[in-house]
Amino acid sequence: MSQADLAAAVDVTRQTINAVERERYDPSIELAFKLAAHFDCRIEDLFDPELNGVGTDHDD
Repeated sequence: MSQADLAAAVDVTRQTINAVERERYDPSIELAFKLAAHFDCRIEDLFDPELNGVGTDHDD
């Protein structure tokens, strides 16, 4: 599936899909739900907060 095809399926631009893939853009909750529904999975399967450092302890 191309970025353009996915973008059309979830009603965003190809540039938005590209930015999400490159972790340069955090999708809205609405977009996250649309992507999860499109791929028939949970949001957590697409966006794992632990892999992105969210909710982890830091010694700052």
